[in-house]
Amino acid sequence: MRQSYRDKQNRKARIAREREQKNLYKKNTKIPKKKEDFSKKANYEPIKKIEREEKDYEDIVAGRNAVLELLKSNKDVNKIFVERGEKHGSIKEIIAKAKEQKIVLVEVDKNKLDSMAENHQGVVAVVPPFNYCEVEDILELARSKNEDPFIVILDGIEDPHNLGSIIRTAETAGVHGVIIPKRRNATVNSTVTKVSAGATTYMKIARVNNLNETIRKLKEEGLWVIGTDGYAKTLYYNQDLKGPLAIIVGSEGYGMSKLVKDNADILIKIPMKGEITSLNASVSAGIIIYEAVKQRN
Repeated sequence: MRQSYRDKQNRKARIAREREQKNLYKKNTKIPKKKEDFSKKANYEPIKKIEREEKDYEDIVAGRNAVLELLKSNKDVNKIFVERGEKHGSIKEIIAKAKEQKIVLVEVDKNKLDSMAENHQGVVAVVPPFNYCEVEDILELARSKNEDPFIVILDGIEDPHNLGSIIRTAETAGVHGVIIPKRRNATVNSTVTKVSAGATTYMKIARVNNLNETIRKLKEEGLWVIGTDGYAKTLYYNQDLKGPLAIIVGSEGYGMSKLVKDNADILIKIPMKGEITSLNASVSAGIIIYEAVKQRN
């Protein structure tokens, strides 16, 4: 269909208006070029990755004593981060041992270490995930030493500081192993390792699915399973703690779970004579563990 002269003019005017509006929009709106978009995207991903890497240090050992004990044990270490600046005291020994074992050493600013761990004392070691053992490994250790099994079972110890303290006490007392449940209990992480002063490096720790089933198996192996409970009638120092033994320590707030308590052979308590009627879980564990040490020697 032929267009009239007026139609042609109107069409040209409409196209001109549309072009002018489009140019005005481009002028007032910064539209990034495709090349810039790709560049931004390429830069964005590594930044996210770096932030994630800096925060993802679940498997670490922090603190001078803990790292030093780790190096002495000759266990696998992926890398050691050391604070940049002058090196004093045990840091020099850590660096020397790391070089001797051909472990990668990286000097970083304090902020980097702060993002990885608290109270790092200028050194953080990145390690493989903690290697939990089997309950049988603990019993085998006792057999290899020709000793009666001496085991600590933890039920509901959710504070990693308590867990670290108990492991430290158990290691110094010659306990063959610690058993923890997979649920409702702290796991071995960097905090536990540091609080234990490196004792996690030497202590056999088993993490089990079913604590009650494990207790039954220990009984079949001839162990006496003794639980700590504030309402028990027997005082801890009046109980025979010699021979094959497993001591159960419950949480501060709730103690042992009902089923675990029912599965214990005997319940004992620590006398309380003050206004405060409970002890920190790690303190309670230390008292009972060393009473057993006293009787067994």
